[in-house]
Amino acid sequence: MNILGISGLYHDSAAALCCDGEIVAAVQEERFTRKKADAAFPENAIQYCLSRLSGDDIIDAVVYYDNPMLTLDRWLHNCIQVSPDNSKIIRKSFYEIFGNRLWVHEKIKNIMMEREGGGKSKCDKILICEHHISHAASAFYPSPFEDAAIITMDGVGEWATTTIGVGIGNKIEILEQLNYPDSLGLLYSAFTYFCGFKVNFGEYKLMGLAPYGNPVYYQKIMDNLIDVKADGSFRLNTDYFAFIHDTVMTDEKFEKLFGVKRRIPEDLITRPYMDLAASVQKVTEDIIIKLAIHAKKLTGMKNLVMAGGIALNCVANGILVKNKIFDNIWIQPAAGDAGGALGAALYATYNCFSCERKPSAYDSQKGSYLGPEFTNDYIKHFLQEKRYKYHFYPDEELFGIIGQCLFENKVIGILNGRMEFGPRALGGRSIIANPVSDKMQSKLNLKIKFRESFRPFAPAVLQERAQEYFDITTESPYMLLVAPVKDALCEKNGAENLDDQSSENVDMLEIINRKRSKIPAVTHVDYSARIQTVDKRRNRYFYNIIKAFEKISGCGVVVNTSFNVRGEPIVCTPEDAYLCFMRTDMDVLVMENCLLLKEEQDDFEEEQEWRAIYELD
Repeated sequence: MNILGISGLYHDSAAALCCDGEIVAAVQEERFTRKKADAAFPENAIQYCLSRLSGDDIIDAVVYYDNPMLTLDRWLHNCIQVSPDNSKIIRKSFYEIFGNRLWVHEKIKNIMMEREGGGKSKCDKILICEHHISHAASAFYPSPFEDAAIITMDGVGEWATTTIGVGIGNKIEILEQLNYPDSLGLLYSAFTYFCGFKVNFGEYKLMGLAPYGNPVYYQKIMDNLIDVKADGSFRLNTDYFAFIHDTVMTDEKFEKLFGVKRRIPEDLITRPYMDLAASVQKVTEDIIIKLAIHAKKLTGMKNLVMAGGIALNCVANGILVKNKIFDNIWIQPAAGDAGGALGAALYATYNCFSCERKPSAYDSQKGSYLGPEFTNDYIKHFLQEKRYKYHFYPDEELFGIIGQCLFENKVIGILNGRMEFGPRALGGRSIIANPVSDKMQSKLNLKIKFRESFRPFAPAVLQERAQEYFDITTESPYMLLVAPVKDALCEKNGAENLDDQSSENVDMLEIINRKRSKIPAVTHVDYSARIQTVDKRRNRYFYNIIKAFEKISGCGVVVNTSFNVRGEPIVCTPEDAYLCFMRTDMDVLVMENCLLLKEEQDDFEEEQEWRAIYELD
């Protein structure tokens, strides 16, 4: 039973293939087109998934992750509600809805016919799955649990914005839901926009900014913008939000409420924006805790699974784990819209075709390594054809050399195995570095990633040593939990005091470069870290790199950040990796067993022009 799931035409399009319930492939369209969060119909992602089938295999059903008719219903209701002040949202969305989404079945038919050589497609089942059902399925079915409570939270699906459900065996049921415009995702996105970051792209930046501020606007948000009930349900005061009738999230009423002008992107980040970020983050955490307590009472389950864009808020996830409301929590690594493709395929597998579900002792996500991979032969052919200088080492030499390079504070790009599905690089397409260097965070941000200096980096830690470095009691293989660095490793000699910076003159680099722990490059301003625990079962290659570094340095942690620069998707191919390597100050590139040193490469003609575009002041 081969089921193809598709998400697309909103943001972060993707495709996923499930065969008899096994997740065979899943990948985002952006990795092929090189357009970050590409919303286009995912033709390249679909073709990759189909390439994982043998020539005689057929697709039994194709499932789209959203119901276009229900989305149209919500859009029309919204237009009528704000009439006559609806011209902007009509101009923005009319073609998207009537020209694309209502005809998604035709796009699917065409691409399936192409696979059959232009004739009639053998796949005659094209199904739809409601948006939050897709999210719920993506969270429950790959989880290791026979039964679990399910929470999904995002901006909006068709109507739903938040749901509580339950999964038992191969069945999912939604028990309660909140509808548009009452949305925690839209509230968070409004502050993302107001603080000068891009909606659907920059919410994680707002989360990273929050620890620099204090939640001084928390009560103002609670008194004016949102009414939160004891069970975690809530209502937004839409008088303060422009997304109801406009193409922007906020307007002058929002500015007047907080006494702050909206930050223009790339402008200096002053204290009010840090405090706004801290305030909405606290509101988000409070609501998630209330929802979890209510879900526990409603379902009686000891396990919880989560998906939807809000489930990527790893700070809130860490607090949820710490509160021990549930015995066990599992979060879909591709929790946003991309994961909806996987959820749609899995929901059809178990609910339409009644496949038997057998939960794995770990999970069935396969470490989220579900994308393309490249052999040593392919990589060597590419490097030789381009005449790029490289060294080839067998495993027994390679890992020791990488460990030594890390110890010498060299920054290394890694391409190995299958590419990760979801927004996190987990050692397949990663940039890694020495966490002991107290200048590494600012170096990586400004000279490698070309991004805002305040953004933190994640530690990848050997799973068996995680509790030596962090206050964490569970594994975190998908980098979805934040936890404190162990007190014994912290150096708090005034480094935590941010109030000595005036609101109009915040020296971000000075704050960042204060040494806070014995692993400063991965210790955030609040002494926390977004943790990836690495085990040999999921990624032997990455585990062996960290193990080799530990043997030389005594440290079982490395810095891990995604292999890309600001504004671009994570690299997919060796070609992508080499371009990123040469356009940045990375020192070493390792692709499977091929190692390249920057100092040995010829001058790169595009480098200066490219840096002028991407480098920050």
